[in-house]
Amino acid sequence: MKIITWNCNMAFRKKFESIISLEPDVLVLQECEGEAKLAKALVDLPVNQIYWYGNNPHKGTAVISFRDAALTPRQDHDPEYEFIVPYTLRKDSKNIDLYNIWAMPHQTDRKKDYVGQIYGALQYYAENFQNESILIGDFNSNAIWDNKNKIGNHMDIVRILADHDIHSLYHQKHNIAHGAEPDPTLFLLKNRDKPYHMDYCFASQSLITKKTKIDVGVYKDWIKWSDHMPVVVDYLGPSRSV
Repeated sequence: MKIITWNCNMAFRKKFESIISLEPDVLVLQECEGEAKLAKALVDLPVNQIYWYGNNPHKGTAVISFRDAALTPRQDHDPEYEFIVPYTLRKDSKNIDLYNIWAMPHQTDRKKDYVGQIYGALQYYAENFQNESILIGDFNSNAIWDNKNKIGNHMDIVRILADHDIHSLYHQKHNIAHGAEPDPTLFLLKNRDKPYHMDYCFASQSLITKKTKIDVGVYKDWIKWSDHMPVVVDYLGPSRSV
């Protein structure tokens, strides 16, 4: 199964061909327009389902399934953790909990800004992590900023998920420590001199095999479309259908 996450920096309908050419089974988007425009752009493709969430029709999150991958929104989504949206992903007769993550500022509580929002959501969804799970998207966090948040910081997220045997694929597969990533997923304001690693895929260990791989898009190929690079995960969980 191939899953791709991409903060597309809005106007997905004008740039979808670049990401669709990578042939995802599931596409996880942040900062994309609403469902109607997504459906219109993808009308000629083997789309199974599109689910969009947001309060700005030009800038929300979406999950899109192709071919035999199927998605269902979960009913336990807590609006308090607005842009951490849970779905059930079904592939090859297997159910997996999928969370589309876009960490954002909180309107009223600074402790719930960005990574703090994820930290709170992990407490809320904790009992579900006994299920096979994938948490993927724009986390807007990195261990390099942990001194600013003593509790509920990036490494707290890593430890909580590890306690449920859920791990960052990039760090496991490339044997890299958090905070030492050589592959940026964000070039702030499209500035090549401001690179950061902020987009992740965490997955249950039971979904990770020797064939599982994860790659980050490179600046020259993607910067014309977005300041974020896509993160491409392949051979995760059930095998891809031929």
